[in-house]
Amino acid sequence: MAIDRRSLLLGTLAFVGTGSIGKAFAAAAHQTVAYVATARRSSGDFCILLLKADGSIVREIALSARGHDVAYHRPSGRVVVFARRPGTFAVAFELGRNTPPHIFTGGAGRHYYGHGGFSQDGRLLYASENDIAGERGVIGIYDVGRGYKKIGEHSSYGIGPHEIMLLADGKTIAVGNGGIDTVPDAWRAKLNLDTMKPSLVFVDAESGKLVAKHAMTGEFKSLSVRHVTQDKAGLIWFGGQWEGSPSETPQLVGSAGPDRELRLVDAPGGGKDLRGYIGAMAVSNDGRFIAASAPKAGHVLYVDSESGKVVGKSNLKDVCGISSEGRQDFAASSGFGVIRYETATASTISEHQLQDIAFDNHLRRVA
Repeated sequence: MAIDRRSLLLGTLAFVGTGSIGKAFAAAAHQTVAYVATARRSSGDFCILLLKADGSIVREIALSARGHDVAYHRPSGRVVVFARRPGTFAVAFELGRNTPPHIFTGGAGRHYYGHGGFSQDGRLLYASENDIAGERGVIGIYDVGRGYKKIGEHSSYGIGPHEIMLLADGKTIAVGNGGIDTVPDAWRAKLNLDTMKPSLVFVDAESGKLVAKHAMTGEFKSLSVRHVTQDKAGLIWFGGQWEGSPSETPQLVGSAGPDRELRLVDAPGGGKDLRGYIGAMAVSNDGRFIAASAPKAGHVLYVDSESGKVVGKSNLKDVCGISSEGRQDFAASSGFGVIRYETATASTISEHQLQDIAFDNHLRRVA
């Protein structure tokens, strides 16, 4: 069936629950919010959750469609939650302030890929997006002070940009180009698996010029680069999702830099053991240990960035959300409402079970 790439359906725009907003935000200001995540309740309703470290809910914001990842600017307390691919909405609010959330979109002919991040000064927001008619990935640029008004775009130098992040230098954006084309009309259908071209790209945040590009070619042409994080040495670690034959699944986690070639981690059992799917990446607060969640396999893989060796692998059914917790520890969330704290050697510290909650893909530390 032919897809009209010039039509963008905005019928999936989120609504935000407005009951008792002032009181809820005032209460949140006097409690410690440790994490922000999106979730689904057993009723089928979607929401944004502001959580304390013990998993108790401080604030809940209702959504009419599924959310994905969370962008956070620590100095200002600004938070933006993006719709799940190929969604068309984003929801912005500030921690501890009794102002209602603000909904914005990428505009006609665009949809979000679920990720974004703030500039260091918090004045700009960057978002991974699809130029539907042009069949190309873009990085949308938004002016926060003008109500998240879109003011420009950079090319992502690929198709299907998923997670993007501003690096520690404040000047470079790392982009995981999944290589897969999608449009809202076809929902989550993957339209170009035979010709997909994944890549890890580095883009100058100010000019939009290409700094470096690592293309997945040859035997890795079906390794869709999705999620990224940065270690203390400045290297970008990425997690991929394999779109080829299961019998040919390669390693899924690797690292690269603007001036360093791409290298894959030699994980025991390889990508097959991880069921060909990495759902999220995180780095420990000291920048040394890398965590990669594999929800289909129910594992979290831990890598020492200094040696490049796997140092732990934990088991948690439908685990996907992963975030730093303390100097070298991590928090993980699952589709069964579990939040677990564990070390980089996969030892469990504590675990909390939330009733009536299925966490979505990502967990963002804000405390």
